[in-house]
Amino acid sequence: MTSVAAYDEIADWYENDFLARSRPGDPLGVQRQLSELLGPGDGVCLEVGCGTGVHAAQVRELGWTALGVDLSAGMLEYGKRRLPVARADATRLPVRDGSVPAVIAMMAHTDMPDYPGVLREVGRVLRPGGVFVHVGVHPAFCGGFADRSDPEAVVIRRGYLDGHWTKQSWTTEGVRNRVGATHYPLPVLLRAVLDAGLTLTGFTEGGEPVPTTWALRAIKP
Repeated sequence: MTSVAAYDEIADWYENDFLARSRPGDPLGVQRQLSELLGPGDGVCLEVGCGTGVHAAQVRELGWTALGVDLSAGMLEYGKRRLPVARADATRLPVRDGSVPAVIAMMAHTDMPDYPGVLREVGRVLRPGGVFVHVGVHPAFCGGFADRSDPEAVVIRRGYLDGHWTKQSWTTEGVRNRVGATHYPLPVLLRAVLDAGLTLTGFTEGGEPVPTTWALRAIKP
């Protein structure tokens, strides 16, 4: 169940197959949400769980300097082609206290068995006034409890309230059935942001007709 081993094994598939099928366009609203919530800026924008670095170009287009950290050496072999990277556990970031103006987590929180711990690190490394943007699968409509095989009628089964790790998935063409995912109910995610000392300032959803992604913006007071 270790994310580093799992993602090392699927890095080639992720880069060459999965990403190719999810682009072009922005069907889940991930790019839109990043633009709306992060917005233009300058200085370092640190991406935790950067993977293969697919969001780095958009971060730079917004004016930021993109840097990334990830636990998987296999994913970083691709990621280092797109941005400067470091291999690190997101619960122990190799970054000084209060030193960066922006941090993002893009479609990565379900890969992190201690996402509240990651958020505490985000709060530590952000400088006062710094912004944090989380974009992830929708906690209420995506997970092992959700059957999305019919996009017009998503079926929600028992399990939403249970924070758990699972490989159960409605599709065999995704990431969860290969490496598993940790589910965090919405209140758990929101409480973790507050416990990290951050102030929530905005939310948005992406995907239709039933949202697939959910995003938040927070600042460090």
